Amino acid sequence: MSAEAVGTDSTPRRFLGWLMNPWARARFLWVIGLAYIAWTLLPVAIAVAFSFNAGKSQTAWQGFSLTRWYLDDVSSVWQDDSLRTALLQSLKLSGLSVLIAVPIGIAFGLAIDRWRGRTSRGANMVMLFSFITPEIAVAVALFLYFTQLATVIGLGLKAQVFGLSMYEMAYPVIIVQARLLSIGKEYEEAAMDLGASQMQALRRVLLPLLTPAIVASVGIVFATSIDNFVISQRLSIGASTQTVPILIYSSARTAPLPSLNALATITLFASTLMIAVAGLALRSASRRDRGGVAATAKIGLPVAGG
Repeated sequence: MSAEAVGTDSTPRRFLGWLMNPWARARFLWVIGLAYIAWTLLPVAIAVAFSFNAGKSQTAWQGFSLTRWYLDDVSSVWQDDSLRTALLQSLKLSGLSVLIAVPIGIAFGLAIDRWRGRTSRGANMVMLFSFITPEIAVAVALFLYFTQLATVIGLGLKAQVFGLSMYEMAYPVIIVQARLLSIGKEYEEAAMDLGASQMQALRRVLLPLLTPAIVASVGIVFATSIDNFVISQRLSIGASTQTVPILIYSSARTAPLPSLNALATITLFASTLMIAVAGLALRSASRRDRGGVAATAKIGLPVAGG
């Protein structure tokens, strides 16, 4: 049989195989990926673009202005007290949530990694409870807790910080557990074999190895806290504790100005910057890990975690 006949005969078979399993060869998946990116980012890009609109419309382009809705106009982010207060409240809330949730989450992740038995699995499930519970249910439970039981704290900034810290703590726990799994216990055990105590091995060996996970936890907790609406809104007591998402939601029914787009753009930039720093830290750590594994294997030593 000639080559032409073989090629002709195999073409229907390849087409039939593609019909039976179109995902066997991912030739068109890049098109789906680009379409998904465009679908999710295009509305965000439009909202950001209108923060530089020279006019007051959010639907009709009226020229370009770099600073009107950020600095110059009386209704800009810099000059409007309500916008500036909401921005500072969001930054303050997310920063305090990071300071509380990340250290506790890291400590809890280390404890779960060393804790064995049924109680450790139960504690881990309690920690993951926020992931499987609807956020509105968590917000209502926190509202009832601070209004009925923890009346000394009450509603406001303290309640928002404590509530968001509890809700966000699961992120650093999961990230630290994943990092500990990739590191293994060989480095810590080697440090103790060389005379270091458990606290010295933790402080001088394990924590530096956990730095990428810590940076990633900071970025994720900051980004999710600054954009949080449900818990922050339920524990708010008024304009003094109003965050950017709450302000945008409350202004949606009126005639909002492009200054709201500028406000949202600032928070978007802040959260994106934190996520980018976390991503760079994780990438740098993975490169160092691959380099260390390659060097260890080259000299014939056992690989950590292997």
